[in-house]
Amino acid sequence: MARKSRSHSPFRPRYWGYWLLVAILWTLSRLPLGIQRLLGTGIGDLFHATGRRRRHIARVNVDLCFPQLGDAERGRMVRAHFRSVGFALFETALSWWGSDARLGKLVRIEGLEYLEQALDQGKGVLLLSAHFTTLELAGRLLALHHPFAVMYRPHENPVIERLFANNRNRHFERAIRRNDVKGLLKALKDNQVVWYAPDQGKGGKNSVIAPFFGEPAATQTGTHRIARVSGAPVVPFFGFRTPDGHYRLVIKPALDDFPGEDPLTDTTRVNQVIEAAVREAPEQYFWAHRRFKKREGLPDPYRSA
Repeated sequence: MARKSRSHSPFRPRYWGYWLLVAILWTLSRLPLGIQRLLGTGIGDLFHATGRRRRHIARVNVDLCFPQLGDAERGRMVRAHFRSVGFALFETALSWWGSDARLGKLVRIEGLEYLEQALDQGKGVLLLSAHFTTLELAGRLLALHHPFAVMYRPHENPVIERLFANNRNRHFERAIRRNDVKGLLKALKDNQVVWYAPDQGKGGKNSVIAPFFGEPAATQTGTHRIARVSGAPVVPFFGFRTPDGHYRLVIKPALDDFPGEDPLTDTTRVNQVIEAAVREAPEQYFWAHRRFKKREGLPDPYRSA
């Protein structure tokens, strides 16, 4: 066991290059935000030019979800998405190392009262979100206004996982592994807010094929199942990057008459909530993920001809 632990240590020589990159990113995170955005644009354009596989995945997703747009407009959306990914690199660094005073000047929050109203029920709150490129910074900004717990999936790279773990432990009320159902239910029982993003489905027994932008997508039924077991209200929450360099956090009222009896109906409704948020800033959604994989009986849309 000790040998295995050492092999995964983030301080082994094989990971020293990553620590050098971390040091560079820390240094760049001290620059004025305008310069960081310019650098993010350049890095995003580099990702777009060199990331053939991810560019292909993003283009397939955008083509499927926005068929009403022209070919050139969809191409521009994909490029804007990669720039958003470039911005996210610096936003993540800001979420790790930015001071409360610096971050507090960047945020505008709407609907915090809906979160408080849901907590008054005494059953915790499932904070329904999705994988936007602004995800890390949006979470840190919300934590300035209200404590909450986060669900997470450990990263395979121990250097990156250590950095994310430090951020989770420093800024959030509780960190719950993605498969720790007992921990999740305990947090809700303790009347805590728990951040949850069900939009990267992997298929399997706990998923259904539900429409997302009208396209069949394997989607986790966790929102339905957790709400049924815990009785926790489901409150949508999304964070958007605005053109003026600020961040708009939007909390919506708890979903009415949720959960119902049918997991497919509820999961379709969850997808509709996320879809409405994506339409507000489509380039900021994480399109480089294979959202439409593992659809039994349907062809793989990402397979190149």
